[in-house]
Amino acid sequence: MGRRSPYSEEFRKGAVALFRAADGKRTYAAVAADLGITAESLRTWVRKDAARAVPGRRDAGGSGADELNRLRAENARLLKAEQEWRLEREILRRAAAYFAREMK
Repeated sequence: MGRRSPYSEEFRKGAVALFRAADGKRTYAAVAADLGITAESLRTWVRKDAARAVPGRRDAGGSGADELNRLRAENARLLKAEQEWRLEREILRRAAAYFAREMK
């Protein structure tokens, strides 16, 4: 587990909002200098906020744990559905054989 940030979540969100409000007229370094933080910290917060805004997209440096968990859940769902389809197919095969015998 990483170290705890000295900046609160509220401060980070405010910094991201301030940078976005500049609408490209100010650089990361300029906004960060006003806030007394490093430009790289601000850049990281903006990237993470942008990644959260786009569903299904991972952080560029993230481990992908959320995506892996989603895929595992999807795989489990599909395996269960496949088992159900196989059972249904077997029941239909046996029913068809039964009615074919009845027709003779």
